[in-house]
Amino acid sequence: MAGPTLEERLAAAQKTIDALMRRVEEKVSSGESAFAVLEQNIALERVVSEKTRELVAQRHELQEALSSLKKAQSELMQAQKLESVGRLASGIAHEINTPIQFVNDSIHFVRDAFHDVAALVEKYRRLRACAQADPAMLADLDQAEQSAEIDYLMENIPKALDRSVEGLGRVATLVRSMKEFAHPDQRQKAPADLNRALATTLIIARNEYKYVAEVESDYGELPLVPCHVGELNQVFLNIIVNAAHAIESATKGTERQGRIRLETRCEGASVRISISDTGTGIPREIQEQIFDPFFTTKEVGKGTGQGLSIARSVVVDKHGGTLSFDSELGRGSTFHIRLPL
Repeated sequence: MAGPTLEERLAAAQKTIDALMRRVEEKVSSGESAFAVLEQNIALERVVSEKTRELVAQRHELQEALSSLKKAQSELMQAQKLESVGRLASGIAHEINTPIQFVNDSIHFVRDAFHDVAALVEKYRRLRACAQADPAMLADLDQAEQSAEIDYLMENIPKALDRSVEGLGRVATLVRSMKEFAHPDQRQKAPADLNRALATTLIIARNEYKYVAEVESDYGELPLVPCHVGELNQVFLNIIVNAAHAIESATKGTERQGRIRLETRCEGASVRISISDTGTGIPREIQEQIFDPFFTTKEVGKGTGQGLSIARSVVVDKHGGTLSFDSELGRGSTFHIRLPL
């Protein structure tokens, strides 16, 4: 059974002090000797001293507990970030695999094609010089052109090279986005482009939503915002993934897709980031619980109940902002993040 709380101990100490004070006043009013009153004062000081020591010890324990709590919260946030990165890794691998396949197929095609082109060029070099004098050699040259399918190669080699360049560009974008997302935060806030941060998060989270939702973005003109951008990336990711899961639940068994919409605006001395979805919405009876640690309505293995709790901690505690939402059952939800400039 847990012991009395600090508030209960303070109340008990105050009660004891009040009782002793009343006794002293009674003694004085009844004409008791100054020595007796002095004894009562000494006893009172002793009790006060003991209670003070207890309270100091309690304060020290609370400070240690608070320090441990802050450390645990920091470790929890890092663990959640690593979990998110790990969960996204398979999606990133899938996203990278497609453009890499473009490059692989195109490079193989170009390599094989140029073997034929090289053979054709060699024949041209040997035969063209004497083609006018030997009709048979000219016919051989024509046959080499047909075998090499020179027209086909001239049409498709540039396309293959374009696909290779496109594929490599997509890989570079994914790797750069992952690097920006996973970059460790600095101790101090630094100015950041939140529109770019949102776009980066969308890129690496694409495998989470691409089969269930279309994405719309309406980025307003924002100033650079002093923040811990790495931690805000985690907030954006948590809300986007939640939106994708809500849409997946709402469209399960159908072929229709939902919609995720991102909007940013500068509003006076703050910026607003709104992330909307056309998912299932949040039932009214649980709306007050969704920011509680470890509270989740997702099936086992799909949610830990930490995402929104950490999001609120980052936005409210670390940035002095607000995190709120509007939701309508069956219509979807919108989360609003407001950060001071």
